[in-house]
Amino acid sequence: MPTHGLPTWPWADSVTDDLPAPEALLLEGMRRWETAAREGMPALPCASPPFITEDLGAAAVWLDLMLLTTRRERELRFSRVEDPVLAEDEAALLLACAMAQRGSRPQALAAFCRLLPPLAAYSAMGHALRLGAVLRRAGWFMTPLPRG
Repeated sequence: MPTHGLPTWPWADSVTDDLPAPEALLLEGMRRWETAAREGMPALPCASPPFITEDLGAAAVWLDLMLLTTRRERELRFSRVEDPVLAEDEAALLLACAMAQRGSRPQALAAFCRLLPPLAAYSAMGHALRLGAVLRRAGWFMTPLPRG
């Protein structure tokens, strides 16, 4: 599946303070999850607090499943929770999640294929679709992707 021609992620090379609330929430959850997994701790309980604070605990479960699927195929590079700048893999995964919530499925799959082999990308996309649905039902919409 070709992955060229995807929109440019609007938050690449951005500082984390510039992220809208949904992206900032996912980024914090991803970073907490990766830190716990790297240290051999259960990742879901470590990633959950920011989601629970926003009454989005179910979203943490889908994030956990998406990251477990992703990590089985490839270890992504995440920054520490307190780092102010997005890592390249973080921006790519946020793009894939935004595509799953706001874009079309072929675009979401292509975004995941930038990171993973096709079968794993398809599986991760399924979890991202559910994650996006939980956020959407609560009124949390990821930033629309630029057109053109």
